[in-house]
Amino acid sequence: MAEQKAPGMPARIYTDILNRIIEGEYEEGSRLPTEHALAGQFSTSRPTVREALAQLRADGIIATRHGAGTTVIRRPDPDVRKFAPLETLSDVRRCYEFRAVIEAGAAALAAQHTNDADIAAIQQEWDNLETIVETAGIGAKDDFAFHLAVARASKNPFFITSLSSIHEQMVFSMNLSRNLSLVKSVERQRTVQHEHLAVLEAIQRHDAERAARAMRAHLDRAIERMFGI
Repeated sequence: MAEQKAPGMPARIYTDILNRIIEGEYEEGSRLPTEHALAGQFSTSRPTVREALAQLRADGIIATRHGAGTTVIRRPDPDVRKFAPLETLSDVRRCYEFRAVIEAGAAALAAQHTNDADIAAIQQEWDNLETIVETAGIGAKDDFAFHLAVARASKNPFFITSLSSIHEQMVFSMNLSRNLSLVKSVERQRTVQHEHLAVLEAIQRHDAERAARAMRAHLDRAIERMFGI
């Protein structure tokens, strides 16, 4: 009889291994136990373990080389556990990856089609974020408002619809990212705000290529700060 895979077992294995990596039990550069050993540890099958490992590979946490086993290559920021369940990290990463593609295009079109009113709206949202930094606030909703203002400036309603459709996921990931910055240093908060400013200034100059590059860099760096890549 084929094994009945317990619901959520791959997610449980994923979370357990990720937690061990964050805690340093499995250090960067070290090899994970074999699939066989992990299957025994979790009282499950190797295909179930393989599914969890595939997710960790997709997240850039581990790498597998033929004949060399599976190695830890990245350690996410340990503070992520203070603000979000570890099993949500994959979705957070994929949200940022999606946004990097979509919002870079929105920023480029915004630079081409923006008018004075659009620039004033983006500037206002940047000013709101500046106040958040000065008062040591979180500002996830203000962060979303900034990105939505850029999308509106593109004059393409599909960008607005795309961001609005993932509003909940964006605010969740922004809340995690901004909480992490808050517990790190003022310099890190300033770095994030400077990235927003680079987007604003490129749009003000109607430089589409620069605007796309600045937006892409901002979102890629958000992933780097969270996942330690």
